[in-house]
Amino acid sequence: MSEITSPRELFIHELGDILYVERQLADATLPKLISEVRDEEFRAALESHLDETRGHVSNVERVFALLGEEPSAERCLGFEGLRAEHDKMIEETSSDLVDSVDLGAAARTENYEIAAYEGLRRMAKALGEDEAVNLLDKNLKQEKEALRLVERIATRVSNESAKAMA
Repeated sequence: MSEITSPRELFIHELGDILYVERQLADATLPKLISEVRDEEFRAALESHLDETRGHVSNVERVFALLGEEPSAERCLGFEGLRAEHDKMIEETSSDLVDSVDLGAAARTENYEIAAYEGLRRMAKALGEDEAVNLLDKNLKQEKEALRLVERIATRVSNESAKAMA
């Protein structure tokens, strides 16, 4: 990779980073979680968020188009670390706790995406890319809503799990 020397180049690189994350989530990660979880409310939330994530991919690709760039996904090491951590935890944890592991992974991922979109939104605004700001805001709002739902479900699942084990 060549050196990033301008705010626009940094924005495009970071945009490629989130495109990688959203595509990985839509193509592999969310379908895998959906197949793992037992809790019906959590599964329904993941299925709904999978549809939203496909929209996130489209919105990020539209931002690339607004910039006159071809959509180009950049391998995201942060996301790869989150995924590796999840996979290791699944291997080491009782099947009775899979939903708790997956809820934790979902919360960490949503927080990662929120931070990415907040940074992208800030850069787009500084670059005067108002249409890009609007598209990124849509994704950011949905990620924040997804995190709130995951946190609510996680609280319920944790309480139920603790009661069952007591």
